Amino acid sequence: MSTLVLDGGLSTHLESLGADLRDELWSARLLLEQPELIRRVHADYYAAGADVATTASYQATIPGFQRRGLDRSEAERLIRLSVELAGQARDEAGHGLVAASVGPYGAYLANGAEYTGDYDLDEDGLLAWHRPRWEILAAAGADLLACETIPSYAEARALAALLASTPGVKAWVSFSCRDAERINDGTPIDRAAALFSGNPQVVAVGVNCTAPRHIPGLVARLSGGLPVVVYPNSGETWDAEQRRWLGLSDPVEYGLAAKEWERAGASLIGGCCRTTPEHIRQIRAHLT
Repeated sequence: MSTLVLDGGLSTHLESLGADLRDELWSARLLLEQPELIRRVHADYYAAGADVATTASYQATIPGFQRRGLDRSEAERLIRLSVELAGQARDEAGHGLVAASVGPYGAYLANGAEYTGDYDLDEDGLLAWHRPRWEILAAAGADLLACETIPSYAEARALAALLASTPGVKAWVSFSCRDAERINDGTPIDRAAALFSGNPQVVAVGVNCTAPRHIPGLVARLSGGLPVVVYPNSGETWDAEQRRWLGLSDPVEYGLAAKEWERAGASLIGGCCRTTPEHIRQIRAHLT
């Protein structure tokens, strides 16, 4: 298959446009308050050369919205809206795919657990927690689901079960990783990826929200099976105590690195946290 260019950081670009995301709902809050800004971000990424828009449903969950005081029907509407906004931007661009983001349980906890896999639910609990949003997104009209930033082997097993329960749905599965060998709970990435080996519903398995320096090693451990998806962060580090990012990232260097990831075997490539439309523009320039 030819390489697909994914979009970059949704929240990063929202913040560059003036959005204040200091909230446990993160970008999902804008589904309620500024949906047009979300659609603009999707449009900007398509214009930068992305083939795929990933929806603002990463942190959009029924319990998360209910905790904010919304009722269940309104929460469900906002989750569907995330797909509608990306679809509108796609239609305006005249090309592209829409991937409905299925963020990890840790994103709902809003305590950094997506970077550790340290959960208070077992596999059955994770399956029950994910199911309501999964069923909404599976029926919302996206081209596929993006199961992303998954830090936990148990969570991956739960997602595999949900895929089996919705046989018409396509998905990619992307893990958050602690190093060049293991996902964030310590499971070797090849063992986690093997849960989806040979599954015709899975279009790719890979890595996101992970330091770029780890990508070559991770791709090497994934190559030879399903297509590989990679969309690392910018390489900057988050200072949790000061609540700010440290370091810088050059979009041109990111684009050059993307070419190396492609040569290593990745065939879906984009950006995650702290990447922008300029990063995606540079990926497109270096992959074509």
